[in-house]
Amino acid sequence: MGVRVVGTGKYVPDMVVSNDHLHAKLGFDSDWIVKRTGIMERRHAAPAQATSDLCVEAANDLFAKTGRTARDCDLLVLGTFTPDMSFPSTACLVQDRIGLIGPAIEVEAACAGFMYALLTASAYVKSGCSDRALVIGGDTNSRVLNPTDIKTYPLFGDGAGAVFVEPGRPDQGVIAYSMGSEGSGGPLLQRVACGSRTPVTPELLAEGKHFMYMDGYAVFKWAVNILCDTIREVLTAANLTVEDVGLFVVHQANIRIINAAIDSLNIPRNKVYNNLERYGNTSAGSIPIALDEAAADGRLKDGDLVVLSGFGAGLAWGTAVIRW
Repeated sequence: MGVRVVGTGKYVPDMVVSNDHLHAKLGFDSDWIVKRTGIMERRHAAPAQATSDLCVEAANDLFAKTGRTARDCDLLVLGTFTPDMSFPSTACLVQDRIGLIGPAIEVEAACAGFMYALLTASAYVKSGCSDRALVIGGDTNSRVLNPTDIKTYPLFGDGAGAVFVEPGRPDQGVIAYSMGSEGSGGPLLQRVACGSRTPVTPELLAEGKHFMYMDGYAVFKWAVNILCDTIREVLTAANLTVEDVGLFVVHQANIRIINAAIDSLNIPRNKVYNNLERYGNTSAGSIPIALDEAAADGRLKDGDLVVLSGFGAGLAWGTAVIRW
């Protein structure tokens, strides 16, 4: 596309929730959590924090690291499925707080939200409809989780990440991508209440319908398959092999999903960046947080080929191979 990613930023809340804490407070088996997910701890937002707060902090971290400001952007694309409120959008709230002049687009694709936002922003810049775009992915998952559900509550954390997208060299940016959805799988991962279909009632609250529901086994199988299929697709379309790629940054959902997919694709584990053990699944924040830490570790250099892949509720996915 000739659209480059300039810099990264992230924010995770200060509150660390360890497996031992979940064991002491809720009776969860901390060893079971590690064996089944690879997660040691996660971050939860403070009571006064919402998704927009996390996203603003991530944007400010990006600006501090790159020297850019909100005045350098004319577009904000923000991915989240845990907005502050139904309306106005979290994107508009963030746009106002950071002082960005331009449209603010909100994308809801759950754990694929950042990839949807990144590809959308890249298309705007490539077409000339935007000069430079700020892309943010962030979620406050702790607000939609059932604290009594051992199958989902330990998996998720809160956080946000950001990148800056602008025109680059002809060889930079997205080389090939696969973005899609499979709406028939929607019931596998959903939040039934709190929308226009099923407004909140005392009865629904008593039944816990305002919490996230996930069919873990079915989602696991689908996630492994979609991760394998789409990585193969983008590499084939770009006429590349696993050996050509310097780093794979995939959605940090579950270490068993990641390892099953990369082993099937014969991707060396040292080529895959993981921070799941410290943050859990931060949904739309997952990939940009990992990108920021990979950059800090010196694993993202100019000209490197990187594969990014997000997948989640919808069911939805976005996978791309880009030249950094």
